[in-house]
Amino acid sequence: MTTETLPLPSTLRTGLARGAAEVRAYFRERDAVVFTFALPTVILILLGMIFDEPLDGVPDVTVSQVFAAGMVAYGILSTAFISIGMGIVADREDGTLKRLRGTPVTAGAYLIGKIVLVAVTTAASVALMLAVAVLLFDLELPGDTGRWITFTWLMALSVVACTLLGIAASTLARSTRSAPAVMNLPVLALQFTSGIFVHVTTLPDGMLTVASWFPVKWMGQGFRSVFLPDAVAAQEVAGSWEHGRIALVLTAWCLVGLALCLATFRWTDRRTR
Repeated sequence: MTTETLPLPSTLRTGLARGAAEVRAYFRERDAVVFTFALPTVILILLGMIFDEPLDGVPDVTVSQVFAAGMVAYGILSTAFISIGMGIVADREDGTLKRLRGTPVTAGAYLIGKIVLVAVTTAASVALMLAVAVLLFDLELPGDTGRWITFTWLMALSVVACTLLGIAASTLARSTRSAPAVMNLPVLALQFTSGIFVHVTTLPDGMLTVASWFPVKWMGQGFRSVFLPDAVAAQEVAGSWEHGRIALVLTAWCLVGLALCLATFRWTDRRTR
């Protein structure tokens, strides 16, 4: 009689299973889902209605369409950075992470689970924002495969980078009471300095130089390249879309976020040690 040894669960398999559980739990909290999805869309509607004049130099494009394209970056940040960061603070404070430590869920599997959750919620949030932009502001969806390929790698790199950075930033919040301020402050500041809430041509050079060190500026520029005519590229800082540089910067931030996660991730609240 032989006994068959069952294979130990791999980090990827465990992470995907954890991600499926995270998605189910997330969508059960209907109030959180509504407000998470509503905030970027509401801001998009407000900015689009306020700034609805034709874009200087490109009369067939409106400023509202420029904002709508760039606001995809804020939708990703809202779900990937803010929501995930605050959720991890809550998991750490209520002991969820401490309980998970006694299961096959490793730190790597936990991170994969969070990325799965963000990928699903971000896809839904961005789809809602694009639907509103098309219906209210006449934003045209790309008609060629090349732009959708650009959209795909932009989404992938943006989701991974923002999720990892959100997980790392969660260690800065000492409690769920301080988490909203810790997570929202850098996001709101970067929306203004990176040309998401304010048109990039109106920003001071020094502000743009600082913003170029962070991923948000490149995310917004990338998504504008997907949904806007190439004539709009002349109004970017370099006068072109710079797809190669966007890919390099976002990849670098993925690596930075991973390094920060591995260096700072904690299973328990520091006050319980």
